[in-house]
Amino acid sequence: MLENIDYNPDVLTCLANLSNDEVFTPPELVNDILDLLPKELFENKETTFLDPVTKSGVFLREIAKRLMDGLEDEIPDQQARINHIFKNQLYGIAITELTSLLARRSVYCSKEANGQYSICEDFDNEQGNILFERIEHTWKSDKCQYCGASKKNYARGDGLETHAYQFIHTDNPKELFDMKFDVIVGNPPYQLSDGGDANDDARIRGGAIPIYQKFVEQAKKLNPRFLTMITPSRWFSGGRSLDEFRDNMINDKRVRNLIDYPVSSECFPGVEIKGGVSYFLWDRDNLGDCNVKTLRGKNISEMNRLLKEDDSEIFIRYNEAISILRKVRSLQENSFDQYVSAQKPFGMRTFERGSGSKSNNSISLYTNKGIRYIDESSILKNHEWINKYKVYITMAYGAGEDFPHQIINKPKFGEKNTCCTETYLVIGPFESSVTTKKVITYMQTKLFRFLVLLKKNTQHAARGVYQFVPMQDFSENWIDEKLYKKYGLDEKEIEFIESMIRPMELDNE
Repeated sequence: MLENIDYNPDVLTCLANLSNDEVFTPPELVNDILDLLPKELFENKETTFLDPVTKSGVFLREIAKRLMDGLEDEIPDQQARINHIFKNQLYGIAITELTSLLARRSVYCSKEANGQYSICEDFDNEQGNILFERIEHTWKSDKCQYCGASKKNYARGDGLETHAYQFIHTDNPKELFDMKFDVIVGNPPYQLSDGGDANDDARIRGGAIPIYQKFVEQAKKLNPRFLTMITPSRWFSGGRSLDEFRDNMINDKRVRNLIDYPVSSECFPGVEIKGGVSYFLWDRDNLGDCNVKTLRGKNISEMNRLLKEDDSEIFIRYNEAISILRKVRSLQENSFDQYVSAQKPFGMRTFERGSGSKSNNSISLYTNKGIRYIDESSILKNHEWINKYKVYITMAYGAGEDFPHQIINKPKFGEKNTCCTETYLVIGPFESSVTTKKVITYMQTKLFRFLVLLKKNTQHAARGVYQFVPMQDFSENWIDEKLYKKYGLDEKEIEFIESMIRPMELDNE
């Protein structure tokens, strides 16, 4: 019966094109992921599979199709084979009530596992092995202690989904299914609103916290033989709530495959996820190097390597970048990041607007609305920088997903008697305007911005993204040709840099 279902056009492919925080997974991608698993898993009637974040049911459905083929000789009777697979080998936990119905319809061909039209005849309940139970958040100081969700946003009535996902709202996930699983697969929800932070100058800052890492960590507690999940790639460089997860992942030699899509729409058609997406295979019983595969347009790069590069706390995303970074770091130069200020370099928030007119005691203020004016007495810190030259660079810069990127915004030449809001970081300060202009020239080189790219997976560009950029002697001018020669880069390495970074014109407005 299973092979007689017409999958063309595939409703799950259509759903996969929808853009939302809980991205549906295309069947083609699911099969690429399943191809990472040993074939013999699908030829063994004892192998158990769990999707703890079931949405459309596509993972379970595609696994079922492989088991139907793999077990044909061992269980020749088609109905007996169907009954065995769906009753004893496939398990799921739906993330919402709606997706539970969708998943059962997709997997069992009936929204009720024991319904008249269910292809499995052995279930005696409506849920089958695809569970859903409405779970409430556990509030502690207006945040959920399990996922960090905001009580303000997610303390909802009975008629609305709480998005308290069953798999991660428990200290012991083994209680959900009293059994061991050989394989855990899935595409977890990516983020939830944290309700903002009102502790900074009484200003409410809205935001979302990542939660996908919690599903990975919870799955590891079940100690499966294999674990594979799709996640945003932001964890590569860490950041908010992700530093510990990143460290665990890049130091875990059980991560044997990592497939990365820097442009998310190449993985999920029509969906843009800043920083791209990736999936991995974790193999409990086999430690070693990881096969890192990057798919970017028609370019496919593949390399066996450790996820943690020496002296780097992040994962270096691009295989081609490894040799470049090693050559640059071999000279053991100081990092450019010592020139880069912390956030709020003069203590002023983004919403500081200053005045549109200049007075005797005012200085120029760089804001997100252009240059304004502010009284020098209003500056909260780093007064000594005011009468020096500096470079202003925006703290955030988004350039879309297509390569080549500009990576950072155009640096601005900061005259004396100027300051800025937290829209900008300060680079410097410098005593000489000549030195300042040479720094800007260096910042516009492709190599400079390529090294920033290695740590910048989102639009945010705080001081840390400049860590890999080496300091230079600014008594000289630095252009790409001179830098390529200094670090001994070959034609292939230069070609890769040029393919990733587009030219930047000097802009001193």
